[in-house]
Amino acid sequence: MIKQILIFTISGISILFTTLVWSYDTKLAESYAELFSEVKGKNSGKAMHFVIPHNFIKDIKAGKEIVVIDVRTPSETELFSMTSEKNLKIPANEIFKPENLARIPTDKQVMVICKSGARATAIGTALRHIGFDNVHILKGGFQDLSSYYGARQANQKPKQW
Repeated sequence: MIKQILIFTISGISILFTTLVWSYDTKLAESYAELFSEVKGKNSGKAMHFVIPHNFIKDIKAGKEIVVIDVRTPSETELFSMTSEKNLKIPANEIFKPENLARIPTDKQVMVICKSGARATAIGTALRHIGFDNVHILKGGFQDLSSYYGARQANQKPKQW
């Protein structure tokens, strides 16, 4: 009898544990399904709001107002970062604090950047998910930007539209 009670108790705990481990937030999953609904086919990058370095530089040179949010750590931004005064340095671990969300403009294009694009992708996607539709992600981060942008690109004049 004690053996049966012990087996029953262990089985119940196992089922409870499995349910807790494998459950997920259905409403949150549905909201992500909607966010990613357009991410398909050849336009996947555009739907994710990725911008390649060439287009980013073209827009900057054309005078488009873009606010860059550098989400790297303070140690990483100590040596190099974007130089415009309007750009923001907000580390990934601090960006979702209310006082930092309040600093993000909603009336201008916002570009999220990090070293390789991984953190920027996570942060940019999350910002879009909470309602910042104007947020874009620099594909490949500073690594791809520095690989792309050399003397030739720096000295090209923007084409007039």
